Amino acid sequence: MFSKILIANRGEIACRVIKTAKRLGIKTVAVYSDADTNALHVDLADEAIRIGKAPSSQSYLLGETIIQAAKKTGAQAIHPGYGFLSENGDFAELCAENGVTFIGPPSSSIRAMGSKSAAKSIMEKAEVPLVPGYHGDDQDPALLKQAADEMGYPVLLKAVAGGGGKGMRQVWSGDEFNQGFEDARREALASFGNGDMLVEKYLTQPRHVEVQVFCDGHGNGVYLFERDCSVQRRHQKIIEEAPAPDISKELRQMMGETAVRAAQAIDYRGAGTVEFLLDVDGSFYFMEMNTRLQVEHPVTELITGQDLVEWQLKVADNQPLPLEQEQLNIDGHAFEARIYAEDPSNDFLPTTGTLHTLITPEETNNVRIDTGVLQGDEVSPFYDPMIAKLVVWGEDRSAALRRLAKALREYRINGVTTNLSFLYDLATNEAFQNAELDTGFIEKHHAELFKQDGSSVTDNLVFAAVYLHLSSQNESCDDPWSSANAWKMNQANIVSQELEINDTPYLVELELCEHQFGQHGFVVCINEDRLVASATLRGEQLTLTLDGHKRTATVSKDDMGLVIFTDRGASHVNVLEPDLGEDQAGSAENAFIAPMNGTVIELMVEPGATVQAGQAVLVLEAMKMQHTMHAPDHGVVKEYFCKQGDLVDGGSSLLAFEAAE
Repeated sequence: MFSKILIANRGEIACRVIKTAKRLGIKTVAVYSDADTNALHVDLADEAIRIGKAPSSQSYLLGETIIQAAKKTGAQAIHPGYGFLSENGDFAELCAENGVTFIGPPSSSIRAMGSKSAAKSIMEKAEVPLVPGYHGDDQDPALLKQAADEMGYPVLLKAVAGGGGKGMRQVWSGDEFNQGFEDARREALASFGNGDMLVEKYLTQPRHVEVQVFCDGHGNGVYLFERDCSVQRRHQKIIEEAPAPDISKELRQMMGETAVRAAQAIDYRGAGTVEFLLDVDGSFYFMEMNTRLQVEHPVTELITGQDLVEWQLKVADNQPLPLEQEQLNIDGHAFEARIYAEDPSNDFLPTTGTLHTLITPEETNNVRIDTGVLQGDEVSPFYDPMIAKLVVWGEDRSAALRRLAKALREYRINGVTTNLSFLYDLATNEAFQNAELDTGFIEKHHAELFKQDGSSVTDNLVFAAVYLHLSSQNESCDDPWSSANAWKMNQANIVSQELEINDTPYLVELELCEHQFGQHGFVVCINEDRLVASATLRGEQLTLTLDGHKRTATVSKDDMGLVIFTDRGASHVNVLEPDLGEDQAGSAENAFIAPMNGTVIELMVEPGATVQAGQAVLVLEAMKMQHTMHAPDHGVVKEYFCKQGDLVDGGSSLLAFEAAE
């Protein structure tokens, strides 16, 4: 076995690999960019080497630099994690040329699966079922459109070198094809340097079911069962589970054996995942093979009791697989929820900022948290916005789901907008609990998942207003002239506060009453509703009794206002400044406010150009995701306030637009 390995990655996967290496007595070397100087993976490793500037193209994608770091530190092998260089055949080959073991498959296997079109041809020969589509080399847009027209809409355009949902577009009619093709091709070029596309028949109610496979250098291959990854946004997974619900033993065996056959068709070694689309009639079709460890591998570990990173190390050391197929069993059920710095209410756009508060559920044998950040760390625009993976196990699916919901309620994150509340709403959604799964789940249940809970809004407004008053009182308690108690001759003492939830403003008035039993008393007015409340504040812990209903919340301040943590999840409440009469809501120029920190990828038209409503005007990229901004109306792009390649802040104005009269 190796005595020292280098981890060519960052964040939670680097920390994850370090954990297993330490248990096995293997020393670790971390690499880091300027943005990650104080990162957790750097602190956990035995050694660390700086490899460049913050952008991944100037650090984590520099294969030669990483090889030199391995040789300098005496590392015998390199674990690539996932993303970055993990599926780069040239890097795997470079490792071999320099006498460093690549902890992954041979470069030939990576290249075989690196092109989606070539992979389809190989799978067809191996008798692996394929979705109908065009996978040819001729990239004439007219030819691809003809293929789409012939197979019938909807179709799915996919980058041949793609992954992670990049370079992918659903096209629902022939009229949409050309725009979808251009958007997907441009994103593919930016993400992979290859704009070639394939087109497939789009199944309208498929499940995304993937099989974990492992092969060694001695001709052995096994499958460690399957995961259901159907719940996605932007073609990227957000919650995964294992095993896939409502899969018969016969179908599980058929999919597993097909996945092993697919891996052996390319002389595979190490951990890999064969991804299938599972149709409602039980038919399944090959999508792609990921020639690396997957983000969601922990759910497989929890139901099998195996450490997949340890398996990777043993196979890379030319040892046989630790177990044969007959020795592998499923025990219980597991879920993984990906906790992201993103705003679900704003099309899941990524967010950035400092993690002022980061309190996690208690880790146990049944609750696992894989993360690469600590409280006080920054979520930067340079990398994927994942904060952590929350992984839970239960005796069955229902037990695991209850444990997931409980753990999500216990999470506390402040400083960036996150998807925690959305994940809780998802975990407690009736259709999800009943395993009514397909890849369109979020769109299909959008109204339920994004519903406004009136009572919850009211509670959060009261929590926020009472917290603001009591915290200000605590700050000024030593100054009698700053006291805002209920002593006022012949009139009520009323404190007003303007607050905002989900872009809706509210005026909350607190009429201060006498203290009772050590609690502060209030009559709360929101619009025309009057509520009776009493409360106590200890630090950030606010106990509130509202019309006889006693509840507790943790309230935390950030740059955006307040975050209210209750058993329903986290809610953001903005504290509004007084209205100075400068209302620009609805103006055309507001359509071109950067929704996130990011890089300007392309200015689509020249200054002074006349554009039509809906025409693409500017492309912004952040955290490996492209966001195209379109003209809100017929008009003129008067001036850009940025240029291609600029890094812009969220909220900044990008251009001047004048709507036609």
